Amino acid sequence: MNGSFPSALPAAHRFSIAPMMDWTDRHARYFLRLITREALLYTEMIPLGAILFGDRGRFLAYDPAEQPLALQVGGSDPGQLAEAARIVADAGFCEINLNVGCPSPRVQKGRFGACLMLEPELVAACVSAMAEAVSIPVTVKARLGVDEADSQEALLRFVALQRDAGCARLVLHARKAWLHGLSPKQNRDIPPLDYGRARAVKAAFPDLPVVVNGGIPDLDSAFRHLQSFDGVMLGRAAYQTPYVLAEVDRRFFGSQRAIPERVAVIQAFLPYLERQLAQGVPLRAMARHLLGLFNGQPGARKWRRVLSEGLACPGAGAELLRDAVAEIEELGRAA
Repeated sequence: MNGSFPSALPAAHRFSIAPMMDWTDRHARYFLRLITREALLYTEMIPLGAILFGDRGRFLAYDPAEQPLALQVGGSDPGQLAEAARIVADAGFCEINLNVGCPSPRVQKGRFGACLMLEPELVAACVSAMAEAVSIPVTVKARLGVDEADSQEALLRFVALQRDAGCARLVLHARKAWLHGLSPKQNRDIPPLDYGRARAVKAAFPDLPVVVNGGIPDLDSAFRHLQSFDGVMLGRAAYQTPYVLAEVDRRFFGSQRAIPERVAVIQAFLPYLERQLAQGVPLRAMARHLLGLFNGQPGARKWRRVLSEGLACPGAGAELLRDAVAEIEELGRAA
Protein backbone atom coordinates (compact mmCIF):
# COMPACT_ATOMS: atom_id res chain seq x y z
CA MET A 1 0.00 0.00 0.00
CA ASN A 2 1.49 3.34 -1.07
CA GLY A 3 1.44 6.59 0.84
CA SER A 4 0.80 7.28 4.50
CA PHE A 5 -2.41 7.99 6.34
CA PRO A 6 -3.03 10.66 8.99
CA SER A 7 -3.35 9.27 12.49
CA ALA A 8 -6.33 11.32 13.68
CA LEU A 9 -8.94 8.96 12.26
CA PRO A 10 -9.50 5.28 13.03
CA ALA A 11 -8.59 3.08 10.09
CA ALA A 12 -12.21 1.94 9.78
CA HIS A 13 -13.26 5.45 8.73
CA ARG A 14 -10.63 6.21 6.09
CA PHE A 15 -13.07 5.37 3.37
CA SER A 16 -16.84 5.73 3.52
CA ILE A 17 -19.83 5.71 1.22
CA ALA A 18 -22.01 8.79 1.43
CA PRO A 19 -25.57 8.82 2.74
CA MET A 20 -27.75 9.33 -0.34
CA MET A 21 -31.50 9.81 -0.25
CA ASP A 22 -33.41 7.10 -2.13
CA TRP A 23 -30.15 5.27 -2.79
CA THR A 24 -28.40 3.98 0.33
CA ASP A 25 -31.30 2.07 1.79
CA ARG A 26 -30.75 -1.22 3.61
CA HIS A 27 -30.88 -3.31 0.42
CA ALA A 28 -28.24 -1.19 -1.30
CA ARG A 29 -26.05 -1.31 1.79
CA TYR A 30 -26.24 -5.12 2.00
CA PHE A 31 -25.29 -5.32 -1.67
CA LEU A 32 -22.38 -2.88 -1.29
CA ARG A 33 -21.12 -4.76 1.75
CA LEU A 34 -20.63 -7.82 -0.46
CA ILE A 35 -18.13 -5.78 -2.48
CA THR A 36 -16.31 -4.01 0.37
CA ARG A 37 -16.10 -5.38 3.89
CA GLU A 38 -14.23 -2.41 5.36
CA ALA A 39 -15.77 0.83 4.08
CA LEU A 40 -17.99 2.71 6.52
CA LEU A 41 -21.60 2.72 5.30
CA TYR A 42 -24.30 5.30 6.07
CA THR A 43 -28.05 5.15 6.09
CA GLU A 44 -30.07 7.60 4.10
CA MET A 45 -30.85 10.75 6.07
CA ILE A 46 -33.62 9.87 8.52
CA PRO A 47 -35.72 12.78 9.81
CA LEU A 48 -35.70 13.22 13.56
CA GLY A 49 -39.46 12.73 13.80
CA ALA A 50 -39.24 9.35 12.08
CA ILE A 51 -36.85 8.11 14.76
CA LEU A 52 -38.83 9.49 17.69
CA PHE A 53 -42.39 8.95 16.50
CA GLY A 54 -42.30 6.81 13.36
CA ASP A 55 -41.98 3.13 12.61
CA ARG A 56 -38.57 2.44 14.12
CA GLY A 57 -38.68 -1.14 12.95
CA ARG A 58 -38.62 0.20 9.39
CA PHE A 59 -36.44 3.28 9.69
CA LEU A 60 -33.75 1.67 11.85
CA ALA A 61 -33.76 -1.75 10.19
CA TYR A 62 -30.47 -3.18 9.01
CA ASP A 63 -28.74 -6.51 8.63
CA PRO A 64 -25.79 -7.12 10.99
CA ALA A 65 -23.65 -7.77 7.90
CA GLU A 66 -23.89 -4.05 7.06
CA GLN A 67 -21.65 -3.04 9.97
CA PRO A 68 -19.74 -0.80 10.35
CA LEU A 69 -22.86 1.29 9.80
CA ALA A 70 -23.58 4.90 10.76
CA LEU A 71 -26.95 6.61 10.84
CA GLN A 72 -27.50 10.10 9.46
CA VAL A 73 -30.21 12.18 11.10
CA GLY A 74 -31.88 15.42 10.08
CA GLY A 75 -33.14 17.68 12.83
CA SER A 76 -32.52 20.83 14.85
CA ASP A 77 -33.97 20.31 18.33
CA PRO A 78 -31.12 19.57 20.78
CA GLY A 79 -33.24 17.74 23.32
CA GLN A 80 -35.00 15.59 20.77
CA LEU A 81 -31.74 14.87 18.97
CA ALA A 82 -30.22 13.68 22.24
CA GLU A 83 -33.11 11.25 22.68
CA ALA A 84 -32.76 10.11 19.07
CA ALA A 85 -29.03 9.58 19.58
CA ARG A 86 -29.75 7.27 22.51
CA ILE A 87 -32.20 5.28 20.37
CA VAL A 88 -29.67 5.06 17.54
CA ALA A 89 -26.89 3.93 19.87
CA ASP A 90 -29.13 1.33 21.49
CA ALA A 91 -30.01 0.03 18.02
CA GLY A 92 -26.34 -0.77 17.44
CA PHE A 93 -25.23 1.90 14.98
CA CYS A 94 -21.56 2.81 15.30
CA GLU A 95 -22.03 6.57 14.76
CA ILE A 96 -24.72 9.24 14.46
CA ASN A 97 -24.19 11.94 11.85
CA LEU A 98 -26.03 15.25 11.77
CA ASN A 99 -26.95 16.44 8.27
CA VAL A 100 -26.06 20.10 7.79
CA GLY A 101 -25.59 19.90 4.05
CA CYS A 102 -28.82 18.88 2.28
CA PRO A 103 -30.29 21.84 0.32
CA SER A 104 -33.69 20.30 -0.40
CA PRO A 105 -36.61 22.75 0.01
CA ARG A 106 -38.54 20.03 1.84
CA VAL A 107 -35.67 19.63 4.27
CA GLN A 108 -35.43 23.38 4.77
CA LYS A 109 -39.09 23.48 5.77
CA GLY A 110 -38.25 21.03 8.54
CA ARG A 111 -35.43 23.34 9.66
CA PHE A 112 -32.60 20.95 9.06
CA GLY A 113 -30.00 20.31 6.40
CA ALA A 114 -27.88 23.03 4.81
CA CYS A 115 -29.98 25.92 6.14
CA LEU A 116 -28.58 25.13 9.60
CA MET A 117 -25.17 26.40 8.52
CA LEU A 118 -26.75 29.84 8.98
CA GLU A 119 -27.31 28.93 12.66
CA PRO A 120 -23.93 27.60 13.82
CA GLU A 121 -24.70 28.05 17.52
CA LEU A 122 -27.84 25.94 17.18
CA VAL A 123 -25.90 23.22 15.41
CA ALA A 124 -23.32 23.29 18.21
CA ALA A 125 -26.09 22.94 20.78
CA CYS A 126 -27.41 19.92 18.88
CA VAL A 127 -23.96 18.33 18.69
CA SER A 128 -23.30 18.97 22.37
CA ALA A 129 -26.64 17.45 23.43
CA MET A 130 -26.05 14.33 21.36
CA ALA A 131 -22.42 13.95 22.45
CA GLU A 132 -23.44 14.13 26.10
CA ALA A 133 -26.18 11.54 25.56
CA VAL A 134 -24.18 8.74 23.91
CA SER A 135 -20.73 7.21 23.78
CA ILE A 136 -20.74 6.56 20.03
CA PRO A 137 -19.19 9.29 17.85
CA VAL A 138 -21.35 12.27 16.95
CA THR A 139 -20.31 13.69 13.59
CA VAL A 140 -21.44 16.47 11.26
CA LYS A 141 -21.75 16.51 7.45
CA ALA A 142 -21.64 20.07 6.14
CA ARG A 143 -20.85 22.19 3.09
CA LEU A 144 -18.48 25.09 2.55
CA GLY A 145 -21.31 27.55 3.02
CA VAL A 146 -24.77 28.50 1.81
CA ASP A 147 -25.94 31.24 -0.56
CA GLU A 148 -23.91 34.39 0.06
CA ALA A 149 -22.87 33.25 3.54
CA ASP A 150 -19.87 31.36 2.27
CA SER A 151 -16.78 33.17 3.49
CA GLN A 152 -13.86 31.14 4.78
CA GLU A 153 -14.04 33.07 8.04
CA ALA A 154 -17.65 31.98 8.56
CA LEU A 155 -16.78 28.38 7.70
CA LEU A 156 -13.88 28.26 10.15
CA ARG A 157 -16.08 29.72 12.88
CA PHE A 158 -18.75 27.12 12.16
CA VAL A 159 -16.20 24.30 12.38
CA ALA A 160 -14.66 25.65 15.59
CA LEU A 161 -18.05 25.71 17.27
CA GLN A 162 -18.80 22.11 16.28
CA ARG A 163 -15.38 20.89 17.37
CA ASP A 164 -15.75 22.55 20.76
CA ALA A 165 -19.26 21.09 21.12
CA GLY A 166 -17.96 17.54 20.77
CA CYS A 167 -18.05 16.79 17.05
CA ALA A 168 -15.86 13.72 16.63
CA ARG A 169 -15.42 14.09 12.88
CA LEU A 170 -16.37 16.57 10.17
CA VAL A 171 -17.45 15.39 6.74
CA LEU A 172 -17.04 18.32 4.40
CA HIS A 173 -18.73 18.39 1.00
CA ALA A 174 -16.33 20.66 -0.90
CA ARG A 175 -19.08 22.79 -2.45
CA LYS A 176 -21.34 25.52 -1.17
CA ALA A 177 -25.11 25.08 -1.38
CA TRP A 178 -27.68 27.37 -2.91
CA LEU A 179 -30.87 27.19 -0.87
CA HIS A 180 -32.87 29.06 -3.51
CA GLY A 181 -32.72 28.76 -7.28
CA LEU A 182 -31.08 25.33 -7.56
CA SER A 183 -32.62 21.90 -7.12
CA PRO A 184 -30.92 19.30 -4.91
CA LYS A 185 -29.65 17.61 -8.08
CA GLN A 186 -28.24 20.89 -9.41
CA ASN A 187 -26.62 21.52 -6.03
CA ARG A 188 -24.59 18.36 -6.57
CA ASP A 189 -23.06 19.71 -9.78
CA ILE A 190 -23.39 23.45 -10.36
CA PRO A 191 -21.67 25.01 -7.33
CA PRO A 192 -17.97 24.57 -8.11
CA LEU A 193 -15.82 22.23 -6.09
CA ASP A 194 -13.18 23.93 -3.97
CA TYR A 195 -10.92 21.35 -2.37
CA GLY A 196 -8.49 24.14 -1.50
CA ARG A 197 -10.95 25.62 0.98
CA ALA A 198 -11.56 22.18 2.43
CA ARG A 199 -7.81 21.65 2.84
CA ALA A 200 -7.59 24.98 4.61
CA VAL A 201 -10.18 23.74 7.12
CA LYS A 202 -8.08 20.67 7.84
CA ALA A 203 -4.96 22.81 8.19
CA ALA A 204 -6.74 25.09 10.66
CA PHE A 205 -7.97 22.15 12.76
CA PRO A 206 -5.19 19.56 12.69
CA ASP A 207 -6.66 17.60 15.62
CA LEU A 208 -10.18 17.38 14.17
CA PRO A 209 -10.61 14.47 11.74
CA VAL A 210 -11.85 15.86 8.43
CA VAL A 211 -13.32 13.68 5.68
CA VAL A 212 -13.65 15.15 2.20
CA ASN A 213 -16.68 14.49 0.00
CA GLY A 214 -17.93 15.75 -3.35
CA GLY A 215 -16.98 15.07 -6.96
CA ILE A 216 -14.53 12.25 -6.25
CA PRO A 217 -14.77 10.07 -9.39
CA ASP A 218 -12.60 7.05 -8.61
CA LEU A 219 -10.25 5.36 -6.15
CA ASP A 220 -7.11 6.99 -7.54
CA SER A 221 -8.56 10.43 -6.81
CA ALA A 222 -9.77 9.27 -3.42
CA PHE A 223 -6.33 7.95 -2.51
CA ARG A 224 -4.68 11.24 -3.46
CA HIS A 225 -7.06 13.11 -1.14
CA LEU A 226 -5.73 11.08 1.77
CA GLN A 227 -2.52 13.06 1.54
CA SER A 228 -4.51 16.09 2.77
CA PHE A 229 -7.48 14.67 4.65
CA ASP A 230 -8.11 12.03 7.27
CA GLY A 231 -10.67 10.23 5.15
CA VAL A 232 -12.59 10.27 1.90
CA MET A 233 -16.26 9.72 1.19
CA LEU A 234 -17.50 8.52 -2.20
CA GLY A 235 -21.06 9.24 -3.26
CA ARG A 236 -22.47 8.82 -6.75
CA ALA A 237 -19.42 7.00 -8.11
CA ALA A 238 -19.90 4.31 -5.48
CA TYR A 239 -23.57 3.85 -6.32
CA GLN A 240 -23.56 4.20 -10.09
CA THR A 241 -20.47 2.03 -10.62
CA PRO A 242 -20.46 -0.09 -7.46
CA TYR A 243 -17.73 -2.47 -8.56
CA VAL A 244 -15.27 0.41 -8.21
CA LEU A 245 -15.41 -0.53 -4.52
CA ALA A 246 -13.91 -3.97 -5.13
CA GLU A 247 -10.37 -2.70 -4.52
CA VAL A 248 -11.19 -0.49 -1.53
CA ASP A 249 -10.31 -3.07 1.10
CA ARG A 250 -6.91 -3.77 -0.45
CA ARG A 251 -5.93 -0.20 -1.32
CA PHE A 252 -7.24 1.64 1.72
CA PHE A 253 -7.13 -0.97 4.47
CA GLY A 254 -4.38 -3.36 3.45
CA SER A 255 -6.75 -6.33 3.31
CA GLN A 256 -5.53 -9.55 1.74
CA ARG A 257 -9.05 -10.78 1.04
CA ALA A 258 -9.59 -11.91 -2.52
CA ILE A 259 -11.45 -9.41 -4.68
CA PRO A 260 -14.93 -10.82 -5.40
CA GLU A 261 -15.97 -11.32 -9.01
CA ARG A 262 -19.13 -9.54 -10.13
CA VAL A 263 -21.05 -12.77 -10.70
CA ALA A 264 -19.98 -14.02 -7.27
CA VAL A 265 -21.41 -10.83 -5.73
CA ILE A 266 -24.80 -11.53 -7.31
CA GLN A 267 -24.71 -15.14 -6.19
CA ALA A 268 -23.95 -14.01 -2.64
CA PHE A 269 -26.80 -11.49 -2.81
CA LEU A 270 -29.40 -14.03 -3.92
CA PRO A 271 -30.04 -15.66 -0.51
CA TYR A 272 -30.63 -12.21 1.00
CA LEU A 273 -32.96 -11.30 -1.88
CA GLU A 274 -34.94 -14.51 -1.44
CA ARG A 275 -35.35 -13.91 2.29
CA GLN A 276 -36.60 -10.40 1.65
CA LEU A 277 -38.99 -11.55 -1.06
CA ALA A 278 -40.43 -14.06 1.40
CA GLN A 279 -41.09 -11.16 3.77
CA GLY A 280 -42.99 -9.24 1.11
CA VAL A 281 -40.27 -6.85 -0.05
CA PRO A 282 -40.80 -6.02 -3.76
CA LEU A 283 -38.10 -7.28 -6.11
CA ARG A 284 -37.67 -3.82 -7.63
CA ALA A 285 -36.74 -2.36 -4.23
CA MET A 286 -33.65 -4.57 -4.23
CA ALA A 287 -32.80 -5.24 -7.87
CA ARG A 288 -32.68 -1.54 -8.82
CA HIS A 289 -29.44 -1.22 -6.86
CA LEU A 290 -27.73 -3.86 -9.02
CA LEU A 291 -28.16 -2.17 -12.40
CA GLY A 292 -24.69 -0.59 -12.43
CA LEU A 293 -22.69 -3.65 -11.34
CA PHE A 294 -21.39 -4.43 -14.84
CA ASN A 295 -20.94 -0.82 -16.00
CA GLY A 296 -17.89 -0.54 -18.22
CA GLN A 297 -17.85 -4.27 -18.97
CA PRO A 298 -18.97 -6.25 -22.03
CA GLY A 299 -22.60 -7.15 -21.52
CA ALA A 300 -23.40 -4.20 -19.25
CA ARG A 301 -26.18 -3.00 -21.52
CA LYS A 302 -27.69 -6.47 -21.74
CA TRP A 303 -27.54 -6.85 -17.94
CA ARG A 304 -29.45 -3.61 -17.47
CA ARG A 305 -31.96 -4.51 -20.17
CA VAL A 306 -32.70 -7.98 -18.83
CA LEU A 307 -33.17 -6.64 -15.32
CA SER A 308 -35.24 -3.63 -16.35
CA GLU A 309 -37.54 -5.61 -18.62
CA GLY A 310 -37.91 -8.39 -16.07
CA LEU A 311 -38.80 -6.00 -13.28
CA ALA A 312 -41.75 -4.81 -15.37
CA CYS A 313 -43.21 -8.33 -15.37
CA PRO A 314 -45.68 -9.15 -12.58
CA GLY A 315 -44.49 -11.97 -10.38
CA ALA A 316 -40.79 -11.63 -11.22
CA GLY A 317 -38.57 -13.14 -8.56
CA ALA A 318 -35.05 -14.32 -7.85
CA GLU A 319 -35.02 -16.27 -11.10
CA LEU A 320 -34.74 -12.95 -12.93
CA LEU A 321 -31.28 -12.40 -11.45
CA ARG A 322 -30.24 -15.95 -12.25
CA ASP A 323 -31.34 -15.47 -15.86
CA ALA A 324 -29.45 -12.17 -16.10
CA VAL A 325 -26.30 -13.81 -14.70
CA ALA A 326 -26.66 -16.66 -17.20
CA GLU A 327 -26.83 -14.11 -20.03
CA ILE A 328 -23.64 -12.45 -18.80
CA GLU A 329 -21.82 -15.76 -18.44
CA GLU A 330 -22.91 -16.81 -21.93
CA LEU A 331 -21.46 -13.60 -23.35
CA GLY A 332 -18.22 -14.32 -21.54
CA ARG A 333 -17.96 -17.80 -23.02
CA ALA A 334 -18.66 -16.46 -26.51
CA ALA A 335 -16.02 -13.73 -26.26
